[in-house]
Amino acid sequence: MSKYEIILYWSAEDNAFIAEVPELAGCMADGESRMDALRNAEVVIAEWIETAKALGREIPAPRGRLRYA
Repeated sequence: MSKYEIILYWSAEDNAFIAEVPELAGCMADGESRMDALRNAEVVIAEWIETAKALGREIPAPRGRLRYA
C-alpha cells in the first residue's frame, strides 16, 4: 500500500468509480467497485513511480491528507 492520498468517487459519465492520486500528476484509475478502483490505483501508483524513475523525474514524497471535507 502506498502512502499517497487517493480520492475515490463515482463517475456517471464513465459508469465507474474513479480513484485520483492528486500528488502524482495525471495518476488515476477506475473500477466497477470502490475496492476495484483502489486496487487499480495502487498498481498505477507503482507504475507512475517506476516510469518517473526511468525518466529521471522527481518523485514527490507522500504528504498525507491534502483536502478537507
